[in-house]
This record gives sequence, structure tokens and C-alpha cells, in this order.
Amino acid sequence: MEKYKIKTELLSIQGLRVHFDLKRQGILRAIDGVDMYIRQGEVLGLVGESGCGKTVLSLSLLRLISPPGYISSGQIVWEGTNLLNLSNKEMRHVRGKEIAMIFQNPQSSLNPLYSIGTQLMSVIRLHQKMSKEQAKTEALRLLRLVEIPDHERRMNEYPHQFSGGMAQRIMIAMALSCQPKLLICDEPTSSLDVTIQNQILDLLLEIREKFHMAILLVSHDLGVIAKMCDRVAVMYLGRIVEIAPAKKLYESPLHPYTQALLKSIPLPDPKHNGKITKLEGEVPSPLNIPSGCRFRTRCPKAFDLCPQIDPMLFFSFNGNDHLVACLLYHSTNTDE
Repeated sequence: MEKYKIKTELLSIQGLRVHFDLKRQGILRAIDGVDMYIRQGEVLGLVGESGCGKTVLSLSLLRLISPPGYISSGQIVWEGTNLLNLSNKEMRHVRGKEIAMIFQNPQSSLNPLYSIGTQLMSVIRLHQKMSKEQAKTEALRLLRLVEIPDHERRMNEYPHQFSGGMAQRIMIAMALSCQPKLLICDEPTSSLDVTIQNQILDLLLEIREKFHMAILLVSHDLGVIAKMCDRVAVMYLGRIVEIAPAKKLYESPLHPYTQALLKSIPLPDPKHNGKITKLEGEVPSPLNIPSGCRFRTRCPKAFDLCPQIDPMLFFSFNGNDHLVACLLYHSTNTDE
């Protein structure tokens, strides 16, 4: 993964907050002050337990949050432009053409009433000035690129005639139809068996190398993240609590939450012979975020300052590419 060392930032997220107004229940803070960036050509992993806000963050980047959800503050800067300042029409130009997204269940993303070829051609013609015949040629090229066997015949088939793995390849083909600079993958292999998972992940890496495309890979599977990513961001209760190069994060995790995740999930690494331990407790409700450090109610290393101070991300002693939000390492660089 270290092959890509370009420092250019494609996307910068600054102080992003996404809330859901649940009326009588109150305001749910799904994303609660996220700062993060994605570089050109890199694969950035976003990992955390279910309910931590990973999918909401992904949808926010394309402004796909539906009521009662809304982006309450912050910036999403794409190549120098704050996406939150764009009109709906301008945002539609960004979606698909510059930033594309594939989801966990490909079958639910495809229209069962139309053939695969019709759907793929419509996406191509939406973003590119092509005739019907040109779009068909391009659709065939994309299906060949994602290794759909007998692609000319299968162009005329419908979603129910494809396996989950083949359907996900079709979704990747659609996402690539405009050669986006960033591909957001939200649990793209979690509904597939292990063999098909590996094929899809290998395909994503091949496409990344061919088009030098950045990927934001959202997953709860630390094995997948280890295989795929240059850097990893760890998310807990709506906020990034640690972010570092993948090798450094796996070898020297700093945040107690990251340490607990790595101890509780088996890793596909023969050198990883540590004892598997259970991560105690559950993620608190975003309606009732604990005071101070949001992980303190589950943290085995919590001490007297943890309920009082909410730590922000800062550079750790482990290098200027390793950031952590924990009072164990720095008690003065915090947001009180």
C-alpha cells in the first residue's frame, strides 16, 4: 500500500456534525465533530462497531442525509470547494461523476424491472454525452473490466439472475462509469461469502491501481481493513478517536478503544497470537453521550479526568502521522 505517497488532499472534513431531530426524544448526535482527510490515490479505512456513525458519515459526504437528519455544522471540502455551499444541481454533478458510492447489499441498489445493460447505460448517459450505441459499447467495456463472464449476453439479464458477488461487480462498474476520483465503499463485501469477498476486494485494489482512485472503505471487519488500507480511522460514537497508517495502527494502537477492537476480533495474521478478549459493554446512545471522554464508560484505563475533559484528536508521541483522542497521552491539548 505504501506505493502511493501523494500528499494531495482530495477531501477534507472539518468539524462535521450531523444531527437527527427526533422531536420528543431529543437531538441525536450521529456525527459529533469529525475531522479527517482523504488523499489522492489512497485507501482510507473507516472502522468501528455498529452504531458508531460510519454509514451516516459516508452519506454526509454526498449530502445524502434525509430528514429528520441534517448537517448542522462543519465543512466538507472537495478539491478546494465546500460541498455544503453547492446548490442541489451542482451537487448532482459531484455525485457519481466525481465521488461515487457502492453499498452493502448490491441487489437492493439495482432496479429489478430493468436489465443490467439498461441500468448501466442510463448511468453512463446521465453523466457523459454519449449516444445510445456509444453507451452500450462503454457498458460492455465496464462489464469486461469488472470481469463479468459472457458480458454481452448478460447485458440483457435482470438483477435477480445474478449472484451477490456478480451484482456487486455490476455496482462497481456503475460507480466507475464516470471514472470518479473517490469511491466510497460502505461494507461492500459483508453480505458475501469469504471467497467472493476476497475477489471483490482484489478487484477494488486493481481498479484503484489502474485509475489511481482514492477509496474510503467503511467496515467493521479489521481483517478486511488490514488487507486493503493505507491509513485507518477508528470511529467511536460519532467521532474519530484514532487515525494512523495501517501498519502503525495495528502494531502500536494507542487509544484503549482501538486496543480493545484489535484484541476482540481475530486477525488473519500468523504473528497475531494474542488472547482474544471481549469488548465489554455497548456503544452508548447518541441521544445520551457520556460527559468527557465518550469511551470512558467502557474503558479499562479511565481515570479521574476522563468524565471532565472531552479529548480532541492530536499528534501523538508516535509520530506526526498518528493522531489519537485520549487523555492518557496528552492532557493539555484538549477541548474542555
